[in-house]
Amino acid sequence: MSAHPTADPELVNVFDTQQESEALVVHALLTSAGIESMVASIDATQSILPGVGGVAVRVNAAQEQEALAIIEEYKNSLPVEEIDESDEPQEEDMAGPVK
Repeated sequence: MSAHPTADPELVNVFDTQQESEALVVHALLTSAGIESMVASIDATQSILPGVGGVAVRVNAAQEQEALAIIEEYKNSLPVEEIDESDEPQEEDMAGPVK
């Protein structure tokens, strides 16, 4: 046993969302990059602020900038969904055959 107990490192929020599944994806992304993180509920007192709350991903303060950079890089790498015009209903599909 150590003579001087070590204090827990300061944790800082690097991501928050209303969706737990989204927070779990970010947690897995950081874990795969070698950054320890935790998912924590940020629920507010429902009698005072009903419907307010969500989920936060927290990391050691020393890894905050690295974690933020990884999250930002991930956000920027997501493909922009383009609407395929062939999937759009044609005017004749909606109103029957055009005469």
